[in-house]
Amino acid sequence: MDKFVIKGGNRLCGKVKISGAKNGSLALMPATILAQGTYNLFNTPNLKDVRTMSKLMTALGIYTELNDNNLFIDSSSINSFEAPYEHVKNMRASFYVIGPLLSRFGEAKVSLPGGCAWGPRPVDLHIKGLEKLGAEINIENGYVVAKAKGRKLTGAKINLEISSVGATGNILMAATLAKGTTLISNAATEPEITALAKMLLKMGAKINGIGTNILEIEGVSELHPTDEINIPDRIEAATFLIAAAITGGSIVINNCNPYNLTSVLGLLEDAGCKIDINSDSISLSAGDGINENTIIPVDITTAIYPGIPTDIQPQWISLMITAKGDSKISDPIYKDRFKHIPEMVRLGGNIELIEHTAYVKGGHKLTGASVMASDLRAGAALVIAGLVAEGTTEVLRIYHIDRGYESFENKLTCLGADIKRVKTDLV
Repeated sequence: MDKFVIKGGNRLCGKVKISGAKNGSLALMPATILAQGTYNLFNTPNLKDVRTMSKLMTALGIYTELNDNNLFIDSSSINSFEAPYEHVKNMRASFYVIGPLLSRFGEAKVSLPGGCAWGPRPVDLHIKGLEKLGAEINIENGYVVAKAKGRKLTGAKINLEISSVGATGNILMAATLAKGTTLISNAATEPEITALAKMLLKMGAKINGIGTNILEIEGVSELHPTDEINIPDRIEAATFLIAAAITGGSIVINNCNPYNLTSVLGLLEDAGCKIDINSDSISLSAGDGINENTIIPVDITTAIYPGIPTDIQPQWISLMITAKGDSKISDPIYKDRFKHIPEMVRLGGNIELIEHTAYVKGGHKLTGASVMASDLRAGAALVIAGLVAEGTTEVLRIYHIDRGYESFENKLTCLGADIKRVKTDLV
C-alpha cells in the first residue's frame, strides 16, 4: 500500500501536460467489441481504471496492450460473453460492456458493478434502455443476464429519466447494430459521450444529434475497426488549475480543451484568478504565493454538463477553505459525495454539512495531519489541501487517486510541490 507525504507551503509554477480522459477511454474501449479487428486508441492514460478495463476485456478474449499511451486492441477472438465479478467489482464503468456484447452477439452476462463507495449509481437506467431495445434481462446471483430476442436488438424510443452518462453510452453502443431507428431523449451531452459517438461514426454507425440531448441512431448491419485519439481529461485539468489557485501559483496546462471547461474557468475567474486560453492550453495566475493568496469565496451548485461537474466539488471545497470569506457548495447530483469533509476538518477546515450542502468558513490556516482518501476526487482534494497545510500531510489509500490521475505526484513535483509516494503498512 502507498501513501503520499506532502510538505506544504510551495507555490505551483510551470507547465504541465494533461493526460487523456479516464472516462473517455473507458467508453472507447468497450466500443471495440462492436466490430472484430484491430484498433489503436491514442492518448490513453496509464491508469488503474484503464488496466482494470483491459483485464475485463482480456477475460472476454480480447487482446490489449498499452505502450506510451497508445492502447492497441484486437477484438478478433472474443470467446466469452461474461464479464466476471472479479473484474467488474472495482469499477462501475465495467458495465459498459453489456451494450456492445448484447448488440453484436445477442447475449451478455455482466456482474453488477462496484466502484467508489460514496453513493449509489444504479444501473436501472441501462437495463430499462436495453429492455426497450428488446432485450430480455434477469438478475441471477449478482449478474445481469441479457438476451436479445432472435439475437437481434430492435430500435426504440428511449427517454432517460435522468441524464446519465453511463446509460447514454451503453444504449448508444447497443443501438448502432440494432434493427431500425433508436431515439434517445434526455441523453447526456458530456464531451466523453460526444467523443464516443464520433468514434462510432468512424466505425460506420449512423448517428444524428451528436452533442445534443437527443440522439437518433439508425442501426446498421455491421461496423468496422478504426483508430481514434482520446480527448484530454477535463477533470484532471480542473484539478491542476485548482491546485495552482490554492497555492497562489502560476501555471500553464497543455494538451487540454478549454471549451470543455467553460463552467470551471468561470468559477476560477470569479474566485479572483486570471485566466488566459488558447486552442489547447490554459494559463492561470493567482496572486504571488500562498501567503499572498486572495481567493474570493464562490458558491457552487453542481449540475449535469455543461454545468459545474460533480467531479470537481471536493477540490473546490479545498480551495474555499482558504478563501477570504464563507461559501456554500451544493451537490444535488450525488448527495452522499461528502466523505472527504471529516478528513478536511482534520486538516483544520471549518465545514458544516447540512443535507447535500457544505457550508465552508474560509480563511482558516490548514495544518498537516494523516488523512484518508475515500474515493478518487476526495483523494485529489486532500492532496490539494495538503499543498498549503503547514507541516506534513499524509494521504492514505491513494490507490483511489491512481484510478484517475496519471503520474499525479510526478506532475505536481515538476510544478514545485514537495510530494512523495511512500510505501506504508497502513490501509
